[in-house]
Amino acid sequence: MTASDSKADLAFYPQSARDALLWKLEGLSEYDVRRPLTPTGTNLLDLVKHAAGVELGYLGDTFGRPSGEPLPWLEDGAEPNADMWTTADESREYVVALYRRAWAHADATLDAPAPDTVGRVPWWPDGRDEVTLHHAVVRVIADTHRHAGHADIVRELPDGSVGMGKGNLSMAPGDSARWGDYRSRLEHAAQEAGRSA
Repeated sequence: MTASDSKADLAFYPQSARDALLWKLEGLSEYDVRRPLTPTGTNLLDLVKHAAGVELGYLGDTFGRPSGEPLPWLEDGAEPNADMWTTADESREYVVALYRRAWAHADATLDAPAPDTVGRVPWWPDGRDEVTLHHAVVRVIADTHRHAGHADIVRELPDGSVGMGKGNLSMAPGDSARWGDYRSRLEHAAQEAGRSA
């Protein structure tokens, strides 16, 4: 694999997760993109807000490229978990635009230095805070795809919409009746296994 192939991979995989996260917002109301759908409050818009901060931190500040974006949820004294809570005055448009700016800033970081360039993660402990650009990009890819997986599940709850991305559902074929039958079979198998354990 050449260095350019490696850089192409490091550009492709974060973008596929970014696109998936934003696609999950399509067709939902303001309420539904913000509605907490798990006991810990996970919702779609907060996942996007969090991902923007992750990219700006790991692929900006870490390599001496602060974005200048005000991120009050990351400042000293901010409420814990504030990066996973989109306030009522932070519009969907604001969060999506912030995320797009964050990934443009991150991509510019990736374009500039070699993958073995070393940066310093400001929030990691001194002496253990150095990271290569390659490592930072892989970390962002893993984090963003993890949250895209959360978004897959959370997006299914309001209206049953599923899929990996626009034009690539990556799902077995079937209508709601087929999926209802499939789910019933899974529930039956779970109950049976629970009785025999």
